[in-house]
Amino acid sequence: MTPPRTVPPARRDPLFLLLAAAFVAYALAFVWRTSFVIDGERYFSLFDDAMISMRYARNLAEGHGLVWNPGGQRVEGITNPLWTLWMALLHLLPVRESKLALLVQLTGVGALAANLYVVRQIALRVSAGSRAVALGAVLLTATYLPLNNWTLQGMEVGVLALLVSGAVLLVLRALEAGTFPWGAYLALGIGTWVRPDAVVPLVAVWAFLAWTDRPRRRRHLAVGLAALLFFVGAQTGLRLWYYGEALPNTYYLKMTGYPTPARVSRGAWALMAMVWYANPLLVLLPLALPWLRPARDVLLLLAVVGLQTAYSVWVGGDAWESWGGANRYLSVVAPLWLVLLASAAHRVTEHAVRAWRAHRPTLPRHAGRLAWALLLLSAAVHLNALKGPRSLAEWVLARPPMTVRENEEMVRLGLWLRQHTRPDATVALRWAGATPYFARRPAVDLLGKSDPVIARLPMLAPPAGPQWLVSFWPGHLKWDFDYSIGVLRPQVVVNTDAQDPLLPYLRAYRRVAGPGPAVWVREGSDALLRGR
Repeated sequence: MTPPRTVPPARRDPLFLLLAAAFVAYALAFVWRTSFVIDGERYFSLFDDAMISMRYARNLAEGHGLVWNPGGQRVEGITNPLWTLWMALLHLLPVRESKLALLVQLTGVGALAANLYVVRQIALRVSAGSRAVALGAVLLTATYLPLNNWTLQGMEVGVLALLVSGAVLLVLRALEAGTFPWGAYLALGIGTWVRPDAVVPLVAVWAFLAWTDRPRRRRHLAVGLAALLFFVGAQTGLRLWYYGEALPNTYYLKMTGYPTPARVSRGAWALMAMVWYANPLLVLLPLALPWLRPARDVLLLLAVVGLQTAYSVWVGGDAWESWGGANRYLSVVAPLWLVLLASAAHRVTEHAVRAWRAHRPTLPRHAGRLAWALLLLSAAVHLNALKGPRSLAEWVLARPPMTVRENEEMVRLGLWLRQHTRPDATVALRWAGATPYFARRPAVDLLGKSDPVIARLPMLAPPAGPQWLVSFWPGHLKWDFDYSIGVLRPQVVVNTDAQDPLLPYLRAYRRVAGPGPAVWVREGSDALLRGR
């Protein structure tokens, strides 16, 4: 591998600093694009799943515990405990409710900017010190919409990407110096507290080092197992103590009650669709790198990306590929893949220019740089055109990012419910994040993220034939209106439409004028405030 002394400091690379500054400006503009004005006040809101975590976080900060409903049943309807604890700390600050989400988004900006520095360091090592490859990897990472979108809309994706990339960098440095990468195991262990399934990159790095680092194999086996037992075991013990369950409620919601072959088939289909939309040549090019430059650092990155990809297929992919937001699981390791892509593409460009120059000795001196720049630009466009012009319009901020319009609708609804309903009025809904967060009302989760009864039901049966490839929608295929409406008897029901199968269960409700989504109030209920 390249000795560490060949890696120049970032402060001596003005182009990197310029790229990093441009990214921060872009990220701040992206965050602003997710905001909206309601009654003269600007509101910032996160992706709805992140707003579920925000509700848990606020309840914890206000002394109600890590629960969805204050005083309600303890159910772990989140899958990002450490990220939620960070949100809880932010809720202790004297910041207006409309701006609290902004603090989470700014945390994401910091994580993504720090990750660019790590990506540069990894790329310099993988490419034997090539500044062009390093800048290319930084550019592709900085402009990768799925990673930016999920992070800047409040998900833990950016922090996980930083931890995984940082761990890989620590491993590369340790292999160069012939030392043991204690920090890598620590970073990946902390990652499992950010999100439990971060155990996948931990296992990938552990297995790779135990296999390839023969002088320290026994230590790797022992330390990796200890990290796994400590970080996963501690979290499981706390979960059993606080929630009485060994696994989060969302595990049962997303991974049980559906045929495994159908789930895995859908995961494979989602992966192939993403590869197709992003250009198969670009996505598969890094697989040629072991032949272009056979080295242990390349294999390490491939191992981490490969196992994470297999995990994405196993769980059936993400629920939001159809929006053009790509896959959250793959976004975590996307920076490593983009490093490999930049390295492989640069080698292909060098070979092509060298062959061209052999036939055209008069080829301009800067032809190689121009070809490399054009290839990078083309790659950036292809990788972000996951759903064609719509994705590209979101990429360049010509239109709001995915679900921002829905976010605004849910925030308006939450504020309306707070203004027009009694504080103890129970509200049933599907979008379980922004609306209950801003409504501050007890809520019934119709899709079961925070309801153990719904989470343990069978999923909606997959259709016969190949349609199951698109029918699996993790986290959105379980409901029981006889239970949620008939047994729990919420006073208010929202988020219905003309084709909603929920409507036959609302005979005891009357529809009232609300902001956008239909609002139904139980007959004889005192949920609505008098005069409103």
